[in-house]
Order: sequence, then C-alpha cells, then structure tokens
Amino acid sequence: MPQLPEEIEAMRAAEGGAEKSKYVRRMFSEIAPRYDLLNHVLSLNIDRAWRRAAIRELRIERNPTGTYLDICAGTLDVSAMIASTHTSANVIGADFAEPMLRAGVSKIGDRNIVPVTADALMLPLRNNSVSGAIVAFGIRNVADLDQGLREINRVLEPGSRFVILEFSTPRSRVVNSAYQLYFNHVLPRIGAIVSGHGTAYTYLPKSVANFPATDALAKRMKGAGFANVSWRSFTMGIVAIHIGEKAL
Repeated sequence: MPQLPEEIEAMRAAEGGAEKSKYVRRMFSEIAPRYDLLNHVLSLNIDRAWRRAAIRELRIERNPTGTYLDICAGTLDVSAMIASTHTSANVIGADFAEPMLRAGVSKIGDRNIVPVTADALMLPLRNNSVSGAIVAFGIRNVADLDQGLREINRVLEPGSRFVILEFSTPRSRVVNSAYQLYFNHVLPRIGAIVSGHGTAYTYLPKSVANFPATDALAKRMKGAGFANVSWRSFTMGIVAIHIGEKAL
C-alpha cells in the first residue's frame, strides 16, 4: 500500500534534518490534550516507575534547594514529580511546544515549577546555572543531538548530573520481536485512534529506530563533555537511563 504524504513526513522527521524540529513542534502541539492518557495507556502505566527511577539518579538530596531543569518537559510530569518529592527544590520545565506546557499547568499548583517555552538547542539560561538536568523521552526529538547535549552541559553547574530516560532496543531476540510487533504495529494504531493524530505514533517507533543505541549514546555524551557516563536498562531493555556529570 502506498504511503500517505503525512506518513512520509513523519518518517523523514524521524531520520533527523531540517524537517524534524518543525514536525516535532507541530505534532506535539496537536496531541497535547491527550498526551498524558496515551503515555500511561500505551506503557501499561509503567512509565511512572521509569520516571521515578530517572529522577532518583539526579541525586537531588545533594543540593535540595537547587534549581533543576526538566528538558523537553512536555506536560510537566517529571517537573511535578520532582517538585512533589523535593519541596525545597526549584524546577524549570522547558519545552518548545507551548501547548504541551499549557496542558500540564494544572500540575503546578503551589509547587516550585516555572514552565518556560524554550528550545533545548538554545536554552535561555546562564552558564553553570542549574544543579541538575533531566530529559524523559525527549532527547531523541531534538533536531541536533550533539548540539543539544553540549547546550545542556553548558547550563549545568560543575559536578552536577544530567539524566536521560529514553526508549532503547531490547537485546533479547524474543523480547525484541514482541517489542517490535507492539511498537511498530499495535501502538501506532491505538495512538492514532486515541490521539486523533494520524502519524504521531508512527513517528515514535521510527524515531527510536533512528536514535543511537545505548553504547553509542554514552559515547556521544562523553563527546559533549560529560564525565563519569554510565547507563543501565530497565524492563527487559525497553528503556534505558543514561547518567553523566559535568566535569569539575
């Protein structure tokens, strides 16, 4: 069956290049109202545990009154989790799709969260100004991965941590076969029905397929200036958490 123009656009965006930023901003703006529901349904609600595990790796207890950056913050799930658990910390939730941030405003309440419409490639923050940074399921959507990593390194205080939570490819053939079936065939159909967006959940598995493998991502982090880089897999390799520190 011939591919529709929208499907071709999604696949090209997943491969990177000039079209990616424009497509990603528009796509996330369009699915913002149902983004949270889809996250929890499509992951069988496991995504909450993944996010909590990633937040623990920030080691906020080392600087409980610091300022922490949630990059590609979307509907502010991670920002709200940080601010709820670490009430003395300040959180900046940055995302370049303003409708996503608006969809998460109700999570702020009296928490120390400041939403900021900003591109991860050009953060409106001073050098060495944040005590830690985290990105959950967003780094593969950045148009220029290496520039994004360097920009995050720039704003971090020396010795502070950067944590990436992202999908990965299971190494077990059996697990990977089931994962690919769900990710490439079941998930896009459910996503299209619930979100009302024809290609958002076609883009998702394609963007994961084009994203660096766990070892390669660790190497890219080191190339961007991060020290003590490590990573570990969760849920049979479906996701991975990478950790790096800004050199002292």
